[in-house]
Amino acid sequence: MHRTLQVFIIIGLILLTNQLLYAQGSTITGKVTSAEDNSGLPGVNVLIEGTPSGTTTDAYGNYSITVPPQATLAFSYIGFITQKIAVGNQSTVNVVLKSDVTQLNEVVVAGYSIVEKKDVISSIASVSSKDFKDIPVAGIDQALQGQAPGVQVTQSSGTPGGGITVRVRGSTSISASNRPLFIVDGVPVEDGSLGLRSFGGQNDNALATINPNDIESLQVLKDASAKAIYGSRAANGVVLITTKRGKTDQKTTITADVQRGIIDPTKKLDLLNSDELLELQMEAITNLGGNPDTVGLIPGVTNAINTDWLNEIFRRGIYQQYQLSASGGSEKTRFYISGNFRDEEGVQLNNKFERYTGTVNLDHKATDKLSFGSNLTLSRTKNKRVKGDNFLDGVYSGAAASLPYYSPYDEQGNLITIGDPLYPDFPNFNPVAQALLPRFDTYTTKILGGIYAEYRFFNNLSLRTKFSTDYNSVNDDQFEPSTTAIGGSAGVGGQGYGINSSGTYATIINTNTLTFNKTLFEKHNINGLLGTEVLQRTERTSSVTGRLFPSDDFTYITSAGVVDQGSSFIVQNGLLSFFGEFKYDYNDRYFVTITAREDGSSRFGQGRRFGFFPSASGGWRVSAEPFMQNFAWINDLKLRGSYGFTGNERIGDFAFLGTWSATSYNGASGIGPAGLSNPNLQWERTREANIGVDLSMFNGRVTVTLDGYSNLTDKLLFTEPYPLTTGFGGIQGNVGKISNKGVELGLNTVNLDGNLKWTTNLNISRNINNVESLADTLPLYFGYQAAGVSGTSVLLTNHPLGTYWGLKFQGVDPATGNAIYADVNGDGEITEDDGAVIGNAQPDFIGGITNRFSFKGFDLSVFFQFSYGNEIINMTNSSLLNLGQNLQVNQIREALQRWRKPGDITSIPKYEFGNTFNNRHSSRFIEDGSYLRLKNLSLGYNLPSNWVSRIKVSNARIYASATNLWTLTPYSGGDPEVSNLDGATIGQGIDLFTLPQVRTIMLGVTVGF
Repeated sequence: MHRTLQVFIIIGLILLTNQLLYAQGSTITGKVTSAEDNSGLPGVNVLIEGTPSGTTTDAYGNYSITVPPQATLAFSYIGFITQKIAVGNQSTVNVVLKSDVTQLNEVVVAGYSIVEKKDVISSIASVSSKDFKDIPVAGIDQALQGQAPGVQVTQSSGTPGGGITVRVRGSTSISASNRPLFIVDGVPVEDGSLGLRSFGGQNDNALATINPNDIESLQVLKDASAKAIYGSRAANGVVLITTKRGKTDQKTTITADVQRGIIDPTKKLDLLNSDELLELQMEAITNLGGNPDTVGLIPGVTNAINTDWLNEIFRRGIYQQYQLSASGGSEKTRFYISGNFRDEEGVQLNNKFERYTGTVNLDHKATDKLSFGSNLTLSRTKNKRVKGDNFLDGVYSGAAASLPYYSPYDEQGNLITIGDPLYPDFPNFNPVAQALLPRFDTYTTKILGGIYAEYRFFNNLSLRTKFSTDYNSVNDDQFEPSTTAIGGSAGVGGQGYGINSSGTYATIINTNTLTFNKTLFEKHNINGLLGTEVLQRTERTSSVTGRLFPSDDFTYITSAGVVDQGSSFIVQNGLLSFFGEFKYDYNDRYFVTITAREDGSSRFGQGRRFGFFPSASGGWRVSAEPFMQNFAWINDLKLRGSYGFTGNERIGDFAFLGTWSATSYNGASGIGPAGLSNPNLQWERTREANIGVDLSMFNGRVTVTLDGYSNLTDKLLFTEPYPLTTGFGGIQGNVGKISNKGVELGLNTVNLDGNLKWTTNLNISRNINNVESLADTLPLYFGYQAAGVSGTSVLLTNHPLGTYWGLKFQGVDPATGNAIYADVNGDGEITEDDGAVIGNAQPDFIGGITNRFSFKGFDLSVFFQFSYGNEIINMTNSSLLNLGQNLQVNQIREALQRWRKPGDITSIPKYEFGNTFNNRHSSRFIEDGSYLRLKNLSLGYNLPSNWVSRIKVSNARIYASATNLWTLTPYSGGDPEVSNLDGATIGQGIDLFTLPQVRTIMLGVTVGF
């Protein structure tokens, strides 16, 4: 704190000195007018270049400013070209600003081509690196959160490097992947989890191997017009990621960025202390009619010890990241090079994520016709994991459930472990020991690279070829000593348990495109593209298991006494594709685009391998019509529409084949049928229709994008149930339909544009998901086999994916304190047959809003993310509010509101030892998961160039950033942004001891040379 105070005092003195110097300068006056009509422009930003000082023009375009000797003034205004003028000996400087037509000429990457933003007639959302540059996101998918309309991003837990769920315009499939296709510099990359050990919602994230600081922009392709060029893999959307590259005639610049901060949990469950829990347990036994002194409680339990187990396993984590990059270019050669190190400690003991990355991008123009280049990214990550949700012996779940009567350490400060003879009555396991003693390390190496060459036959005809690869190697190293829940289990011999797993996932791809463009009679613009693509993916995995180790000092499989389990396999799949695109526009007013792709996939039988995916779109620039001349305040108005088909082939390999596997019977080994063949298995297909409006007003101060869509997916890849008497539960087939309909709004405004600049970016989306039909009308149950029902989630026609199933809780009987459930079938009994739909995980609205402010070198960004209408199953409460069913588990503070005597009015039934009826799975566990979250707050200051130039620095910025500072939600659990089953389609929104989000507060410095 003392050093911080010194820094602020020094900065204040420098600012004061700077102002005194300006006071000795000269006064410049003038007027700023528009080149179009010579009218004065109000609110023009007039800055002294290299300083934070400036002014704005008045209502008539006049200004006055005091400048130091040899000053240069910069005049900027929304919709006009910035102009810089050296003052010299002038006392009057009048400026004429010209309209900036290039603002709408910004380019976006769309498929295999680059398009000017003003000519886009597809639904594409763009996210720039500046939108997440101050947010310490670990993966590029996380950078999309709350930034793009129609894109729902959920961070499954607060685990560093953990799973991220991404959905573009809802879920389109039941059993195939619902993740969008991620493409980095033209290379489709692995997403989801790479690790071979499942950790529930705390899985690893393949996209966290890529450094977000190397990303220039992200484009999300959402409608068929934009996506159909990717055919069979595009039904769930496509995210195009462009990495940073050097620029022509750019002086070599070196940039260093340092970030350091702290990490804390956003919320901690409020659990009972020893006194409160002991009273509750005694009451539960009394309500059963027993004697609390002799029944149910562990002998010798007293309230003398009061341990807060969550405090014991939580810590304040340290976050640090360092990056050094260089970029530059000449007319011939451009380059970008970077190196990055990220180190993020989890808030759970022994949980940590480390990443080393390096990137080299080169582009060279050999001749006027030939150019070539390459991109290469190398990364190495180490993820020190701990058991998370979905594990009864997890660290967080164990700490939440553990009784406060016990301590993690003995009188000498040693960890108490399972089987400790001094503590024979220690229940379950020690969560602190479960965090510190096992080893769950995941090592990942990624090589992402490609080389390309482009030859321009004529000015309007060029051929480009590129060879690329995405290579991922992962190793899971696990050892659980005999002092842990699993390592000490009699089921594995009680002398330690180890698993070593490895896998490689390699994609090789060759893409060739021929592009043509021509303008006829100055008004007819034609662009064409033809391409071929060949892709092959190879997956190899193996694992080996060891047990009965000689001691806990020997932790690798080579020391195991018994090595009798293992596996290995190799799978390959490929795509052969042909695609084309034709674009035509007349006088920059009427637009037509036609795209088509034919994909052949090895994942389907010979008669079904090829699928055809066409699309067509049209646009009309209304603002270019003569009748719009009276609406000068409208800069651009474009109507657009599209219709087409996309597919989804991301299922298991060779599901169409009848397969055989090794088996044994009566002690003899052999082979037996493992799966039935279905040679008619084919693509999932999504029909997509989209209409949209793009509007820019008031010299670009207000821009609006509005889209409405209707998508229908048929030929769903799903298991058709078979009678079990056949020996098989079902066969993979194409059955059922799912629809997604919705509307999306994007609004960008420039609210102030003077010395104080204020911009707002808002996006909000609504998607309605519905299962239109299935092979059978009977409900299919998924999720957990909870008390009293077949599953916590259900797949049912005319309901959305993520629908919850259970009994309908109708309150507590004031006379008896027992739960009241709806007798749905009217038979007078409460059974599984009374199960019904009790909610769903689908939100009504999602979105985000960002406000950015800048003033004389200072900048402030405030980013809120929100979700409204989604519901959550609080499965944590089935244990922590279990109404006496299990006395060996702590309870949350809501238990104090329980029914205690006749006449009590409450929503929490009585506690009675062994009572399962009151704790049956029901709508009592369904909660509103809506939330408004201050996702990021960042404040920065750009030091004036005349200060930093004295130490040979071109620019310098200091900033502070904080994530997840504040959350408004009615949800009582750990966190409303939760997904216990990471990436699950049907079992969405289930919270079973899922680690809450974390709060990160950091300071950063960026210096350019």
